[in-house]
Amino acid sequence: MRRFQEVSGVAFAACAAEALLAVTLAVGSGLADDKIQPPADGTLKGVADFQSIGEPSARSRALFTEAAKVITGPRCINCHPATRSPTQGDDRHPHRPPIQAGESGMGVAGLNCHSCHRFKNTSLPGSRVGSIPGAEHWLLAPASMAWQGLTLGEICRQLKDPARNGGRSLADIHKHMSTDHLVAWAWQPGAGRRPAPGTQEVFGALIEAWIATGAECPS
Repeated sequence: MRRFQEVSGVAFAACAAEALLAVTLAVGSGLADDKIQPPADGTLKGVADFQSIGEPSARSRALFTEAAKVITGPRCINCHPATRSPTQGDDRHPHRPPIQAGESGMGVAGLNCHSCHRFKNTSLPGSRVGSIPGAEHWLLAPASMAWQGLTLGEICRQLKDPARNGGRSLADIHKHMSTDHLVAWAWQPGAGRRPAPGTQEVFGALIEAWIATGAECPS
């Protein structure tokens, strides 16, 4: 056990050093200043804000579009990449250190996600990066649920498709979005990261209302 703790500690120290190096390189190259998007206002409309849309399918599409502020935000979409390599930051720059998630979504032998990402966020006081994110069962989304590069309509249709969403029903999708702890992390992402807009409760209610109005997708 002591040997494991020593090796784990060395690996984590290397991760922290890599995180600091990545930020230093980003600042030196202008990435940190030029590519990160300006902070959003952090708001998310509630279900009541869409009651004035009388036509159910139009209201359904509007509800999904609002919920997509979370789905397509950096806290979510960084772990739904087009490849098996996650991205980082509001600018979706390549993950440092370079990593392949593999079929498991948790990395490969010698460099898995838990080498750096612990069961909760880890603060790095005095650093530019602020913290290393973490939560239980930290892993990349399945390849079938890659969202980067897709339109809202494509993400919506993928989300509803049991052949691509892990066999989930719409009720399962709502439960996942409204209660899952990895989804919840988006609102508590640790120092140095902008939280997802709104709250998980409001987000879950939007997904529920979207389903109730027919789960229509934007074009």
